[in-house]
Amino acid sequence: MSKILVTGGAGFIGSHTVVQLFEAGYEPVIVDNFSNSNPQALEGIAKIIGQSCTFYEGDCNDIAFMDKVFATEKNIDGVIHFAASKAVGESVQKPLLYYKNNLGSLIVLIETMHKYGVEKLVFSSSCTVYGQPEMLPVTENSPILPAESPYGNTKQIGEEMIKDVVVSKNTPLRATLLRYFNPIGAHPTAHIGEFPTGVPNNLIPFITQTAAGLRPTLSVFGDDYNTPDGTCVRDYIHVLDLAEAHIKALELLDKQTEKYFWNVFNIGVGRGFSVLEVIKTFESVSGQPLNYKIAPRRSGDVEQVFANVEKATKELGWQTKLTLADGLKDAWRWQQKLSQTAVS
Repeated sequence: MSKILVTGGAGFIGSHTVVQLFEAGYEPVIVDNFSNSNPQALEGIAKIIGQSCTFYEGDCNDIAFMDKVFATEKNIDGVIHFAASKAVGESVQKPLLYYKNNLGSLIVLIETMHKYGVEKLVFSSSCTVYGQPEMLPVTENSPILPAESPYGNTKQIGEEMIKDVVVSKNTPLRATLLRYFNPIGAHPTAHIGEFPTGVPNNLIPFITQTAAGLRPTLSVFGDDYNTPDGTCVRDYIHVLDLAEAHIKALELLDKQTEKYFWNVFNIGVGRGFSVLEVIKTFESVSGQPLNYKIAPRRSGDVEQVFANVEKATKELGWQTKLTLADGLKDAWRWQQKLSQTAVS
């Protein structure tokens, strides 16, 4: 059984990927410091797969900690690197935190992988690397424009770091870079989902918390963009479909005989939905009316972005199976469970 280290494995995307890794026959090993995740995710994973996963609590920026993980596990076959700070708005306010955490951890990880002879890396990147695209949908060959936020810039730099390591041919590395669009939803069992800390930075948990009565109003940041209804447009992908892409990315790396390899893929649905479309779809699938208001534009937000996913379909053999409505149903089921747990 191939052992895969999953940094940030207790997070939203990480926890769902851990489940799919196990179901695909891999042995996931989780690293997380719970800075943007919840220990309950580990319990949820165990309920779904029927057993606990090996887990190490610590920071990927900590060289000694990461060395201990690799030394203890000995035969790690590959790494999926999720661990990073990810809030666009927060990154504008705290840029140094994002550069230190997101880039420092990647450097430590690659150096430790090299020390222990681990060559396969799946990197969690983002559609934010495209900045505000000049043409839509974006392909993997679309220009990498100036990032709209420090978070986006860390993903651009992270990609360049990985490419430079591969091109140098000093450190054997086979890497697949996945540019995520906007993950939504939860596991259909409602055992795992998104645990936003404090005020949510993403639209869907803010919607579900408002519907659950935890927040009085949902703010829609701007209705004067150059989009069909004036609100921002995003490509929303179900987290289960996104998790599946990581399995396909590992399989691609397994097929590579060259020690120095990298490739990049858009991981999205392939069409955009406006904020108001998402709100209306949620109201339809949940039966819950939402109290929302139009607020000023938010710093760092891109007007619209959605993916061309033909390359991922052709070269990874991957495509989405679930819809926006599916994602919103699962997210609402998850929120209801969280609310019930809080009451009890």
